[in-house]
Amino acid sequence: MVKRSKFPGVFWVANSVEVLERFAYYGIYMGFGIYLQQLGYSKDDLGFIQSVFLAFSYLIPLFSGTFADRYGFKKVLIISYLAYIPSILLLIITESFSGIALTMLTIGFAAGIFKPLISATVRATTDSTNKTLGFGIFYAMVNLGASFGPLVMGKLRAMSWDYVFYTAAASIGIMLLITIFFYKEPPREIEGASLKRKFRDIGVALSDYKFTIFIILLGVFFWMPFWAFFNLMAVYINDYMDTAALYTGVKSVIGEWITRTLISSEEGGIWRINAEAISHTGYIIMICQLFISRMFEKRSAIPSFLLGLLIAAAGFIILGFSVVWANGLVFLGILLFAVGEMISSPRIQEYIMWIAPKEKAGLYMGTNFLATFIGATLSGIYTSLMGKFELAGHPEYIMYTLGIHCVAGILVIFVFTKILGEFTELKE
Repeated sequence: MVKRSKFPGVFWVANSVEVLERFAYYGIYMGFGIYLQQLGYSKDDLGFIQSVFLAFSYLIPLFSGTFADRYGFKKVLIISYLAYIPSILLLIITESFSGIALTMLTIGFAAGIFKPLISATVRATTDSTNKTLGFGIFYAMVNLGASFGPLVMGKLRAMSWDYVFYTAAASIGIMLLITIFFYKEPPREIEGASLKRKFRDIGVALSDYKFTIFIILLGVFFWMPFWAFFNLMAVYINDYMDTAALYTGVKSVIGEWITRTLISSEEGGIWRINAEAISHTGYIIMICQLFISRMFEKRSAIPSFLLGLLIAAAGFIILGFSVVWANGLVFLGILLFAVGEMISSPRIQEYIMWIAPKEKAGLYMGTNFLATFIGATLSGIYTSLMGKFELAGHPEYIMYTLGIHCVAGILVIFVFTKILGEFTELKE
């Protein structure tokens, strides 16, 4: 048996920074739908801003990955922080629709600069003996931040939304200091090619019709329902469920003190669950990701990915039932979606990264973000559709639609791999 390589120090520094960035990012984003509705905007408005925000978050990595390969990860990370902090603080002083849309666009721009750099650092500091575990740890760190962000921000927004934005900006400030003093460039070959050459390389990669079709299919059939889940869940719970009854149910399981301290707020003398605190998968993935990674590290990537998509589809169906049958089913629905996510997302990202030469980690991770860009940009459609189902008296239909979407994706990707075959992963 081959001995698993140890992770270098920069691997752990990069993961620490990732925790803080996800804390700020999801701390704002998971409650953003509630925030916008409190300002009087519609679900159509929300869907538009979500699509624009996510489009920039996942379009910019196509460029930032190439800059990082040429100029170094550390410099580009610092640039992202300097764009991030003032963008978050702008949310404190603007409440107009155009102002909020432009501000979220700017935050998406800053997040997009950051996004490919940590995963590329993980890629550059892992090898064939520890790559699956390394990406599993990275994904767990993503969800550590994504768990505590909504928990903390849910409590703070009960006092003032300004506290949410100040806290997120402070988190990015800490990232800046950590990066300046502790982040060291991971050892890899730095290419001297021009930016034009880098873009030409992306064009060459996308000229492979098989690869391009695969990227599009991932965008439409995996990333679109994936991001729809995060776009919708906080609003879905807040608007269509009895959050006071959910509070009572959760309190009976984990106790009153924990429930009040972590995931609830008092409104008019009534304690209610903060929707954003339970409307994500981070708190589940934080506990289970390493176990799932170990379970699937020896299994083929595509069959594992499709199994995860099937489990996620089941989660959507249960989430539909949670509105019409029993609100408590929301926890089972989120659990199933989380299991599907834990299987599918890290495996497909690792799979694409290991089609690439190691020295082009930033470039290929940027190309990989094209799939996420497609799905994220289209995902706002489902927010608007939820508003239409709500007007028709059946908001739960949005979850059934997403479940069907996932099943269709399984069939389409299965047929694709049978007709055109899978890609070959590098061994070193």
